[in-house]
Amino acid sequence: MEKLHEECGVFGIYNRDPARVDTAKTVYYALYALQHRGQEACGIAVNDNNLITLIKDLGLVHEVFDEETLRGMKGTIAIGHVRYSTTGGNNKRNIQPLGVDYIKGSLVIAHNGNISNAAVLRAELEKQGAVFQCTSDTEVIAFLIARERLRTPSVEEAVARVLPQLEGSFSLLVMSPRKLIAVRDKKGMRPLCLGRIGESQVFASESCALDGVGAEFVRDVEPGEMIVAEPEGMRSLFPEGRRDPASCALCIFEHIYFARPDSVLDGQSVYQARLAAGRLLARTHPVQADLVIGVPDSGLIAALGFARESGIPYGEGLIKNRYIGRTFIQPTQDGRESAVRIKLAPLRRAVEGKRVVMIDDSIVRGTTMRKIVALLRSAGAREVHVRISAPEFLWPCYYGTDIDERSQLASVKYAPQELAKRLNADSLGFLPLQQVESIARDSRLAFCTACFSGEYPWPVPTLADKTAFE
Repeated sequence: MEKLHEECGVFGIYNRDPARVDTAKTVYYALYALQHRGQEACGIAVNDNNLITLIKDLGLVHEVFDEETLRGMKGTIAIGHVRYSTTGGNNKRNIQPLGVDYIKGSLVIAHNGNISNAAVLRAELEKQGAVFQCTSDTEVIAFLIARERLRTPSVEEAVARVLPQLEGSFSLLVMSPRKLIAVRDKKGMRPLCLGRIGESQVFASESCALDGVGAEFVRDVEPGEMIVAEPEGMRSLFPEGRRDPASCALCIFEHIYFARPDSVLDGQSVYQARLAAGRLLARTHPVQADLVIGVPDSGLIAALGFARESGIPYGEGLIKNRYIGRTFIQPTQDGRESAVRIKLAPLRRAVEGKRVVMIDDSIVRGTTMRKIVALLRSAGAREVHVRISAPEFLWPCYYGTDIDERSQLASVKYAPQELAKRLNADSLGFLPLQQVESIARDSRLAFCTACFSGEYPWPVPTLADKTAFE
């Protein structure tokens, strides 16, 4: 379907009590909780006294791992990854975690985000004789760390030297023979949090993964922070200094769509943010209607907020088929469009003869939204009013979200009134750009809204190709 994708989720554990806590299974259950962030591929790497077992493949978590496989993955340090392809495409070589062997030993890396200057860095390295085995920006990070490790006394110092070279978004887990290192980019563009199970440290893209494995939430990893878990304990470092929260740029779409509703990111409940988005929509784009519905699953909470604010009854109008495997989760336009009628069905008894307000999180190209409006009209809806719990997409994203080049974006081509006609909707309203950050008033960090405003937190990359997505 024509939905944005969350690109990646990461989880790591430094297990100080392997007799009580199963390292591999803990990562497995955590990746289940993060499955919404990536449904094309997954992997787990476990370190048993410098003997690393790395298993990864295309597929959902339960398709790649079974009981027998996990039973054979013993160790005390582990990292896991779920992936949707952004930089590098869906080549099997790009599946993470990425493991490399070099003169100092082994490194395994899991990365959530997108290094916007990766193409420039890669080109410079290739001119110096570097040979790459895949096309992922994560391999560029691995090469840079391995090179700096030859010049530094510790792996964390090597990572610290690499960080100033990287632009864009990254929540990064690096596993060496003795250490687990967690790093968040200095603008905090992608989430990362710290938890604990007893005396063991765990790191996750979202707090919902901590809940899924029974870990206690400790705190969010701060923008620009590097945390080192090692045999002697845990250390926190800020290689480039602490950041003013007002200068940070957490992706606002984490709250609108990407993160799971039960997660809390940098102090802000995702559930409450989506309720607030729906309430704001009701105030800024009111309408006379009989029923408010959401497009499952991402539009449901905003629809509830809209209903509560407007006083219009909330109900179900679209039923989602929850038994579709990854065959239909494809990063191609043809794959998205072909799945609409299989993934969604209108609830005729609920919408027939009604004036319906339908809430969704975004309109990218508009093709899927047009089909959903048609589904509701075919079920007898008298009016269909579309409300979007995000501002209009007007600019491409270079930080890990598959927002297309400008010429492909529906809101670039058409003003809202004209777009409503093309969707065959009776009206269309978007969340106001000027107020979008107000949906997350409890957040400790400021936000990146570049895909709506065109104001980028990093220089626009010169070698990025936004004409197509892998």
